[in-house]
Amino acid sequence: MTSAVVPWGDKIHFFDRDISLQIADVNVGILYVFAVVSMGVYGIMIGSWASNNKFSLMGGLRAASQIISYELAMGITIIALLMVTGTLSLKEMVLQQQAGYWNIVYQPLGFLLFLICSFAECNRAPFDLSEAESELIGGYHTEYSSMKLGFYLFSEYINMFVSSVIMATLFFGGYDIPFINEADYNQNWMALFGIMALMAKVVCFIFLFMWVRWTIPRFRYDQLMNLGWRILIPLSLFNMLVTGAIILLKQNNWHF
Repeated sequence: MTSAVVPWGDKIHFFDRDISLQIADVNVGILYVFAVVSMGVYGIMIGSWASNNKFSLMGGLRAASQIISYELAMGITIIALLMVTGTLSLKEMVLQQQAGYWNIVYQPLGFLLFLICSFAECNRAPFDLSEAESELIGGYHTEYSSMKLGFYLFSEYINMFVSSVIMATLFFGGYDIPFINEADYNQNWMALFGIMALMAKVVCFIFLFMWVRWTIPRFRYDQLMNLGWRILIPLSLFNMLVTGAIILLKQNNWHF
C-alpha cells in the first residue's frame, strides 16, 4: 500500500503517451505513508494476544510501546522537513531536490533522527527488544510457525525496504541522479536510470541496516524507552524550532 505513493521514477514516453512511474501522486503522500505504516502495530498486538502465551504478549507489548514511542519523534522530524519543502507530496519533494540540493543538506539532524526511528520502527537491532531470544524466546511470534511465521518475518523485511525507499525519497532526492541534468538526455533512458539510482540508494540503506545489526549490541528496554522519550523527542522538537526560526529569519531578510 505504501508503494502506491512512492515516485519510482520520472515519466516514460510510450506510444505517444507520457506514463508516470508513480501509481498515485496524492498531495498528502507522506501522511498516507505514516497512516499505513502505523497500522502494523495492530498485527503485532493481535498476534501476540491471540497466541495465549504470556511471553508472546510481553513481546507484543514491548513492540507496540516501542513503535508508538518512536513514531512520535519521527512525526516531529517530518514536520521540520515539511517546513523546508512546503509540500506533503513525495513527487513534489523529489522535483524540488532535482532543481536544487538534496534535503539532507537542509536537514542533517532530521535525517539522523529519522534513521534512528526507522531502526526502531522496523524492530531491527539494536532496537529488536520485542524479539530478544535470550529474554522472550521469539517475541510476539513465538507460537507461530510455517507460513504464519513467514508472513511476520516477510512483513519486517518489507517494512525495512519501505523505510529505505522513504528515506531515499525524503532526504536523498529519490530517483534523482546526482551531477546529471536529466533534461539533456533521452526521457525514457533517464527514467530507467532514475529507477536504478533509487534502487542503489535503497540497497545502501539496507546494507546499513544489516551492518548495524552485526555491529551494535542490543539496548536494554529502559535504555530504549529513555532514548525515545528523553533524547529523540526533545531533539526533534529542537530541530523543528530551529528550522522554523531559520525560515522566519530568511523571510525577513535576516533582520528581526
